Amino acid sequence: MSSSSPAALGGATKPLNPRGRVIFASLIGTTIEFYDFYIYATASVLVFPALFFPNATPANQLLSSFAVFGVAFVARPLGSIIFGHYGDKIGRKATLVASLLTMGIATFLIGLLPTAENAGWIILAPLLLVVLRFFQGLALGGEWSGAALLATENAPKGKRAVFGTFPQLGAPIGFILANILFVVLNTTLTDEQFLSWGWRVPFLLSAVLVIVGLYVRLKLIESSSFQKVQDEGKVVKLPLGEVVRRHWRPLLLGTFIMFATYVLFYLMTSFTLTFGTSPATVEQARAAAETAGKPFSAEGFVPGLGIARGDFLWMLILGVVFFGIFTLVSGPLAERFGRRKMLLAVTAGIAVFGFTWVPLFGAGATGAMVLLIIGFILMGLTFGPMAAVLPELFPANVRYTGSAVAYNLSSVIGAAPASFVAIALWKVADGSTFLVGLYLSIAAVLTFVALWISRETRDRDYENHTA
Repeated sequence: MSSSSPAALGGATKPLNPRGRVIFASLIGTTIEFYDFYIYATASVLVFPALFFPNATPANQLLSSFAVFGVAFVARPLGSIIFGHYGDKIGRKATLVASLLTMGIATFLIGLLPTAENAGWIILAPLLLVVLRFFQGLALGGEWSGAALLATENAPKGKRAVFGTFPQLGAPIGFILANILFVVLNTTLTDEQFLSWGWRVPFLLSAVLVIVGLYVRLKLIESSSFQKVQDEGKVVKLPLGEVVRRHWRPLLLGTFIMFATYVLFYLMTSFTLTFGTSPATVEQARAAAETAGKPFSAEGFVPGLGIARGDFLWMLILGVVFFGIFTLVSGPLAERFGRRKMLLAVTAGIAVFGFTWVPLFGAGATGAMVLLIIGFILMGLTFGPMAAVLPELFPANVRYTGSAVAYNLSSVIGAAPASFVAIALWKVADGSTFLVGLYLSIAAVLTFVALWISRETRDRDYENHTA
């Protein structure tokens, strides 16, 4: 079978790629993306401060580590432009292979990096960490959109939202894999072993996922949507320029349609872990500082829930199971009711959910578990349809660039500041989560407005829609 012309049966175009291969190839990249996010985020807290910034004060070590972590958010929009450009110029398949290969090499090399504790590496080690983190961000900037297009451009008629949930499923799967791995390492290794070599294991193991992903993606055939763009001579010379000049409205709408999803995601996975595991009383905080051999001052103390980190990680893992289930549930709902109507209802639910944080967290561990389950159910319902919604906003010849830039611009305004803003609001409110919940509700209102003024895209002619 030729890879340059779509197969036809009775005059109707049918996908050339087997459905199982499409599902797995779109799922594997986003699984690695979120797996990478969690292992890096965990290492940024547990080991990178001491290993790569040994001469800084404890506070500056952590800040430096988080600054390197944030480099990816700077790189992601650039990655969306670069990979989006080639995805719309030379095709989805080659671009997806390149993004996965870039991400895999960068992640694997982090696991091999000498630390700043080694002679002669005091400057070079953190510098290389920044460079590799930057390349991770570049790859992530192009990975999601390519995976979304892989799934939706190969989907049967009336099943785009269903197929689009599979790349989205990579988020909960990556979270569960990463956190279970760290729990296992934490319980089987001593602190000395973990600092010496154990932290490298999650980074090195990512190579297995990458190799499998590359094998599957190399067997793909170009989507009929992009093939049609090529056959009709409608490949755009500068996709980004075309998007900004002629499709700026869907670009802005897509950015804000994704906004509440990003804020909810980072509050549920990052802030809740910080708040849930922070000491609930001054006495707990003093005891924890003494155990760690650190000085303690009651001034500036902000109470959390005081749940043990291991226990709260298992609570998060349970919550994320609901995230995965309702990601899959969201696809059929988006097909039945339409993307816009369904997401309007879910976004309204997120706005209401923000006002339940104080009473639910006030009920202790049980209330926190209920909050996590509700939050992750909403997360699955809002995140699941996005792989169909954002690409459907754009014509086929600028679809990779448009959806990638919208997705990653939203990450800059929604994801990047979410954890820092939430922690600042928690401290300003002297330990109350009211302002954090209000922040989430305001984000939901902005997304609701974007959805309200947008149009339904369920019935758009996906293959023949070109600029």
